[in-house]
This record gives sequence, structure tokens and C-alpha cells, in this order.
Amino acid sequence: MRDKRRRQLMGAMRRGVGLGMGLVAAWGLAATVDLSGAAGSLTALAQTPAVLVDLLAQEVGVPPESGGLEGVDSLGRLFLAQSALLDGQEDKVLAWEEAHKTERPDPEHQEPQSIPEDESTSQQPELAPPADNSPIRSMTGQGKDGSSYFRQEGVYLYNRSNLELEDDVFRLGSVDWTVGEGPQILILHTHGSEAYAQSDGDAYAESDPYRSTDETHNMVRVGEEMAQVFRAHGFEVIHDTTLCDYPAYNGAYDRSRQLAEGWLKQYPSIRLVLDVHRDALVDNEGNIYKLVSQQDGEDAAQVMLVVGTSGGGAEHPNWQDNLAFALRLQGELVEDWGDLARPVVLRNSRYNQDLLPGSLLVEVGGHGNTLTEAIRGGRLFAESVSQVLLGMQEAEK
Repeated sequence: MRDKRRRQLMGAMRRGVGLGMGLVAAWGLAATVDLSGAAGSLTALAQTPAVLVDLLAQEVGVPPESGGLEGVDSLGRLFLAQSALLDGQEDKVLAWEEAHKTERPDPEHQEPQSIPEDESTSQQPELAPPADNSPIRSMTGQGKDGSSYFRQEGVYLYNRSNLELEDDVFRLGSVDWTVGEGPQILILHTHGSEAYAQSDGDAYAESDPYRSTDETHNMVRVGEEMAQVFRAHGFEVIHDTTLCDYPAYNGAYDRSRQLAEGWLKQYPSIRLVLDVHRDALVDNEGNIYKLVSQQDGEDAAQVMLVVGTSGGGAEHPNWQDNLAFALRLQGELVEDWGDLARPVVLRNSRYNQDLLPGSLLVEVGGHGNTLTEAIRGGRLFAESVSQVLLGMQEAEK
């Protein structure tokens, strides 16, 4: 599909060059006519392929959507209309337009976007209070058919990596859960100072907006609530409460990697590593969103599993096994709690998951959620994961 789009794009650019040559030739014949408007527009076309397509679409009778014709004067439009290069190109223009229409933002409504969570990020995301003191908005993140989503039996996978995936993605990798003597689960926090909105009346002191070193209010608290659930089911858990992102955000993933390597060396029995975070969602107008799922009449923060890959170029030969583990857990989450689970996300970065098959990044809600909602979502997540692990453990006997 990408190759097809690339061919269409290159075709559009070649036609743009042809149009430019035509205008230059016409200028040589009609030097007394001011073509500056058309020439300026063609410069923009060479740099902005989407505008070029709008011009072509206008010529063949498709209404433009991006305002690409605004800079073309009447003479420029005349040359476009008379261009032999456009003859018979309507199908190609319409096909290109159809393939790219989802990339154009709707000016009336902007979907909230996650602030990128990347292992190479060196700058702390800047979070601000809600725009114009507007209330935090609720939403339930769900999968959808088409685009970069894959679905099987209610489980959605969202491919945000550079990897080209096929429909057999749900059959990639394998899950190995062999339990030995010693701890089986490691919980840590690359960005442990991440915190939540204080709209539930449970105030905390901020180290930065939506961040705190108070371990009773940041991700360490959520991780400990999850650890308590795992322990109640008989698992031995190590919960490392180190704040790898404080006082310096830069290098947080390097520090959490050192922690994980140390624990894995000390306890080879560890089979599951959970790096617990929270998301951050805002739209282009600065509105903040919280991710909620109704469970027994109460709001619980949605949970998202993030799987790293080798899509960014870093070596990660076992990412398919991590994906298989994530999808196994996701299936139980969907069965137990419905929309508590956001789609599993596949990203380019490794997130230190190359250290062990069974390493996952878990995002519990977003910065618009409250700590109460996050604790509820985190505990439900740990309950479902415990059921999966107990089932695999029983199957090994």
C-alpha cells in the first residue's frame, strides 16, 4: 500500500513539474502578463504534494478541501484547465485523494493525541492545566476497523511502528511461562514521577505539572496496588520504587534498564517485567482528556499495553514474543472487563523490552484521570493478568 501511495505521489509531482514548465513556456510567449501569482503557487506545489493534488482535483471537477487554489490567479487557472498533462488523470487524482483523505485534520474537531512515549525522549513533556479552566473531558479509547488496526476475537492491535504487518500478526511469537524458585514478577517505573489530576480532592505536592515525588500519589502507588493483587494470588513480586525520571528526565530509560538488568541477573526466575506509566492526552485546543471505563458503576482508568519493536532500528530480536504475551493478556482483559483495555499499541522504540520476552510497558489512564480511577484500573488489570499467569502455571504441571 505504501509503494502504491509513493507511486501516486511521485506521479503527482511529475505532473506538477510539467505544469511548471508549461507556465514558464507560456510566460515566454506572453511576457507582458503578470504570472507571479501562478508562479508562486507552483513553488508551493513543488513543496506540498497535497496542494498539488487539490489543484489537479479542481481541474477535473473535484471540490478542493485544503484551499490549495487560493494563490492561483485567473490566468494560472486557465493554463491548468488547458493542460494536456491532465487529460485522463481523473481516476488517479481521485485514487490519491481517497488514499490520503484520512490524513487531513478536520478543522471542526481534533481528536486528542497521546504525547509520544519514546525511549529516546530527552525532553520532559510540557503539561498545562485545562485550557480556559474547562473541565477535563472523558473518553473511552477503543479500536476501529481499518487503518493501522488489526482485530481478532475482540482484541485490537494498533500498529504505530514502521513495520509492515500482515493479518497473521496474531500468530507471531510464542509465550513461555515456566516458574522456578524465586520472584516471578518485576514492577518498575521509568517515569515514576508521573501523576494524575487532583480533581478527586486527594491533593499532592507537584514537582512539575502532573508530576510528583510523593510515592503515595505517583506511578509508584499504582505499581504497588498492582503488586498487592499479584501477591494475593501467590506470586512473588519485586517492586522497584526508584524514580528514574527524577531529578533528571533525560536518561530515564538508561537508568531503568540498569535496574532491570540488575534484578534479572539476581533473580533469573523473573518471567514478567511491567514498566508502569500513565498516558497524557490533549487535543489541539489544549483540552485534557481522561480515559475511563465503567466497571460496576464506577469509573476506572483504561489500561494500555505498549509493545516495542525493532522498527526504530535498534536491535530487538524477540519483540514478537513480547507481542504474543501482550495479546494473551489483552484477550483476558477484554473477556473480563470489556473496554477497560485500550488497543495494544506497537511502537518503534524498544522500551528495554529486549531484555526479556515477557517485558511490557503498561499505561494506566492519562494525566486527566484521578489517582482513584488509576488505582481501580490498575488493580483490575493485575487481577486479569494473575488469572492468565495462574492458568499457564497450571498448564506447565
